Formats: sequence, C-alpha cells, structure tokens
Amino acid sequence: MAEKNNANIGFEKQIWDAACVLWGHIPAAEYRKVIIGLIFLRYISSSFEKRYQELVTEGDGFEDDRDAYTMENVFFVPEKARWPAISAAAHTPEIGTVIDNAMRAIEDENKVLKNVLPKNYASPDLDKRVLGDVVDLFTNMDMGDTEQSKDLLGRTYEYCIAQFAAYEGVKGGEFYTPSSIVKTIVSILKPFSNSRVYDPCCGSGGMFVQSAKFI
Repeated sequence: MAEKNNANIGFEKQIWDAACVLWGHIPAAEYRKVIIGLIFLRYISSSFEKRYQELVTEGDGFEDDRDAYTMENVFFVPEKARWPAISAAAHTPEIGTVIDNAMRAIEDENKVLKNVLPKNYASPDLDKRVLGDVVDLFTNMDMGDTEQSKDLLGRTYEYCIAQFAAYEGVKGGEFYTPSSIVKTIVSILKPFSNSRVYDPCCGSGGMFVQSAKFI
C-alpha cells in the first residue's frame, strides 16, 4: 500500500508509516485529518526555511520581513510554528498544544488561512506518545522535490483517502470515490469550457480537478 499511486507526491512511504503508527489509536477515517495537518506544517516550514536562507544570503536584512515571503507566495511562519520547534517538543506531554498553537500562530500571520487550519491535536482522544512518533517520521521527510508543487496538499489528500478508504472496507466508499471512476465519469460528461459542473458531494474536489484536466 505504500507504493506510489496517481497522487505521486514523493513521500508516500512516510505517510503510510505514519498511518501505521496511528493504527488502532483512532479510526482509519480520522488518519488523514491528523496527517494532512502535520504535512501542511512540515511543508510550509520547509518552504519558509528555503526562502529564509535565500534572504540571509542576499544580506539585505529582510529575513524577518513578512512581505519578503508573501511576494514569493511563501507563507510567513513565526518561530514557534516552525518545524524545528514542533520536532523539539515531539516527546513532551504538551506536543498537541504546541501544534495547535503553531496553527493559530500561522493563521495570525497569514490572514488567508484564518479559521482554516486544524486545531485538535491537544484532544485527549489523541495519544500524545503516538503523536510524537508521527512527528518524528515527518521530521525526516524529504520534501526537496515538492517545493515547486502547485497542488501538494490536494494530491496528499487524494493519496490519504485512497489508502485509508481501502482499509475502511465497505465504509470507505462513504467518503471516497476512486479517481479512476471520477475520471471515467468526467470523460463521459465531456465538460467543455462552456459548461458548468455541479458536484453536490464535492469531498476532495476530484470531480472539479478532473474536469479542469479534461478541459
């Protein structure tokens, strides 16, 4: 199941390893909620660090200027929300709170994300030792080939729900339709550029993505 699928995000193995760590601690349908939030933190921290080093090299003193990041479509990540701060707290009882506070700090610095990011990692239903192990896996995640991705989180979500739906069995179909089926439906519908697409069960937006690819 760790083999690459149509999502092709480059770090499927780490995602599946994280899912295996969560195995038995939360329902499979909840895995993606925990994992995708952490991948988001890891990804924007990686992007921020890359831009930060570029600014330091330029030597103009703009490495702490939010505009120097937003002008390059990079989210500004405050220090307490950067991945080193997350990973340093991985095996503390407060790791859930640290992650939730990181999400809030990022929302405060990037208004377009206001009330968007998940903030349920401090939930007593999530074993903090297990959460720390998942953080460790993502600390070693190689995102070097994903920096220029236009839809990293979308493809990550596609991969997660595909894998986790398979392990949910019959119930998996309640929240996931295989991309091959969606692609077939779109090919039959032929939604050309003068058409409108209505998907009342939008979910991950696969119908819209496949329609855009068709066009």
